[in-house]
Amino acid sequence: MIAVRRAESDADLEAWRRVRIAVVPNERAQTAFAERFGFREVDRDVEQIRAIGDEPWPGPFSGIEVVSLAERPELFERAYQELALEAFRDFALDRPIEISLEDWNREWQVWPEGSFVALADGELVGLAGLIRDDDRPERAENSLSSVRRDWRRRGVASLLKRTVLAWAAANGLREVYTWTQNGNAAMRIVNERLGYETRSVAIRVRGRLPLPR
Repeated sequence: MIAVRRAESDADLEAWRRVRIAVVPNERAQTAFAERFGFREVDRDVEQIRAIGDEPWPGPFSGIEVVSLAERPELFERAYQELALEAFRDFALDRPIEISLEDWNREWQVWPEGSFVALADGELVGLAGLIRDDDRPERAENSLSSVRRDWRRRGVASLLKRTVLAWAAANGLREVYTWTQNGNAAMRIVNERLGYETRSVAIRVRGRLPLPR
């Protein structure tokens, strides 16, 4: 499947367009088709899924308090300033991502009961949660998972994700899925250690208009 998303205005004939190719077994044929029209690969997104079974709640974690955004809704905007902006800068994308606070509140709203933050002496050091899947209520998508740079590689991401999985099990969900960029190997490894499996890969390619004949 090939989908096109316009990146600039219609008036700009030299506007960039992006194409996402959802990979099926014949990946080589699809990418070859795009390359014929001058497109080049700029990134890959990996979809990982996790079947939900009997998920235990994680035990205490030294120096960390985990609370849900349902308990502390005021932390959602704080998470934007203290965690999300840093995470967006670290995204392994071919172009920087710019998300305003208005965008965050409008488009990145999470499932408060199933979304959790990690606090160390009152400071936000991690965030992970779920987004409802309105088409399939038995599953949900992982929302932004972010750990403050100076707290990475200490197990905080795993702690938060295990909390999310336990909440999902306790609330009747049967599957959780997530997408990670090609360069975000660290989060993909965390997911794999938690039992996530790769289901599909999407390739993003980019070219200029007008297309060659």
